[in-house]
Parts: sequence; C-alpha cells; structure tokens
Amino acid sequence: MAGSGRGPRERMVFSAAQLIRRDGVSATGMREVAAHAGAPRGSLQHYFPGGKEQLVNEAVDWAGGYAAKRVARFLAGMPQPTPSGLFAAMVRQWTEEYRTAGFAAGCPVAAATVDCAESTDSTRTAAAAAFARWSRPVAGALTDLGVPRDRAEPLATLMISALEGALLIARAERDVRALTTVSRELGPLLDAARSGNRPVPVES
Repeated sequence: MAGSGRGPRERMVFSAAQLIRRDGVSATGMREVAAHAGAPRGSLQHYFPGGKEQLVNEAVDWAGGYAAKRVARFLAGMPQPTPSGLFAAMVRQWTEEYRTAGFAAGCPVAAATVDCAESTDSTRTAAAAAFARWSRPVAGALTDLGVPRDRAEPLATLMISALEGALLIARAERDVRALTTVSRELGPLLDAARSGNRPVPVES
C-alpha cells in the first residue's frame, strides 16, 4: 500500500487507512494522521471540514477501492486463472505481509466497522459500501471464470467473509494458520462452483 507520489490530501487519507488498520479508529487521532502523512496540521481542516469522521470515511472508501483494484492485478498475475487461484492470491497478500512485517495490522474497513458500526452511522455506511465495492469485482471475476451468476455474488461474500475472519484469528494467534486453512479448504468449493459440481452438504 504505497503512499508515495500523492498530494497532501491523498497522503492523509492513505495514512489514516494505515493507522486505522493498525490501531483502530478510536486510537487514531488527526494529529497522528498529519504527522504520518508529513502534512501540516493546519491542512486538516482545509481538506476535511467534516473532521475526523470525514477522514475516517474517506480512508475506508480508499481501502475498499484498493481491495477492488487488487482483484484485476491478482488475475493478471496468473497464467491460468481459477476461482481457487484468485482466493489464494487474496490470502497470500496477507500471509506475505504477516510473515515479513508481523501481525500488527489488519483490514481498515473491518477495523472501522468494529469501532464505529453502532456509534457512527456514516462510517458504518462507508464500511458497507467499501465491502460492496470490493465484492463486485470478485463476483465479476468469478463469473468470467465460469461460475454461474447466481452463485458468483454469494461466493464473493463467502470469500471476503472467510478472509476477514481468518485475519482476526491470525492476528490473535500471531500465526498464518487460519489464512492458509481457509485458502486450502475453500479452494475446491470455489472451483467446483465453476463446473457446476456443488459439494454435497453434510447433514448434522
């Protein structure tokens, strides 16, 4: 998530996303964002007249857009794209980060949801929109890879939900086990949906 080559406003949105994914919304202050971005504190009011709430919402929107754009990049990097390969790439982005940089940070959209879903309606709305913005290209990719349209959207939701849950477990355990597990276990289900061979549900 490089922030170089951006103007002060874009740097502050980027920095807010980085601090939120590490510390959460409550612990991320406007001064910390300005310092992280290398921007004058006086510019905060100029660029974000709505204060911290506006900055958080824009950071959440940026994160959703970043995740959405990554889908095309993942597919472009595969010689033979498959649904399981796409999900594996989505997971691998995080396993590589955690193995090289540690487990300090998670998804900024999830962090904002946890902190603000009940207290700040605009941030909850921004988070929901960010997840939807991310889900659409995932569902579109699944359709392009042969998954029926009526299955693509639910499976995109499943992929993102499994990834977000695994991120929480990975940070708690300080281990990528949960991430590698969801990638391994969901892969066959995703590829089976492409061929129309649905797994038989296990009755309890």
